[in-house]
Amino acid sequence: MRVRPAAVAGFTLIEVMIAVAIVAILAAVALPAYQDYVRRGNIPEATAALGQGRIAMEQWFQDNRTYEGAACPGNGQHFGLACATTATTFTITATGAGSMAGFSYTIDQNNGRTSSTPWGNGATCWIARKGDAC
Repeated sequence: MRVRPAAVAGFTLIEVMIAVAIVAILAAVALPAYQDYVRRGNIPEATAALGQGRIAMEQWFQDNRTYEGAACPGNGQHFGLACATTATTFTITATGAGSMAGFSYTIDQNNGRTSSTPWGNGATCWIARKGDAC
């Protein structure tokens, strides 16, 4: 009686290489889209802080009739905030750090909003996603 060898189970090298190539192509498409999604999710941190900072500046002005001496909002996780004040004007700037480097948003006493992002610059608005324009 002759014994038959058991069937060999497994993947060939070509099959594994095709699977790796497919995963690499999917990752090459998905990773940039995911990074933009995460950046868009971080932008409200800056715009909310600027809005709250503007309210605090206006409250200070109502009490003191000057913007000088008003407290600047604190830094966030992804954005650092800086204030420039005079007696009659203020500008609050949120500048991105880490993964948000290259993003900058500002607001002033007239509610003038500007932005500078890798996606484009907004002369009169805050750019929040790739392809946005004022």
